[in-house]
Amino acid sequence: MALWTMWWAWFSAALVLATLEVLIPGYIFLGFAIGAVIMGILTLLGLSATGFALTTAIFAVMSLVSYLAMRKFFALRKGQVKIWDTDIND
Repeated sequence: MALWTMWWAWFSAALVLATLEVLIPGYIFLGFAIGAVIMGILTLLGLSATGFALTTAIFAVMSLVSYLAMRKFFALRKGQVKIWDTDIND
């Protein structure tokens, strides 16, 4: 059985990617972590593909969708601007 067809490998990858997101913030690794969790759930339920190329493509699409959803959810409203009136050194 290949590693990409095992559910625990996807959840382990999600944990590593989420840890990287904590260490290097920017919502980049979080999108990949969510994609890995979705792939882990699909694999656990037996709904994932068995081929490496198709599995990787599904992971990439799920990661992109989650990243775009986070950008929309965490983005500033149209016309708003972040104004910093205090400094951390004050």
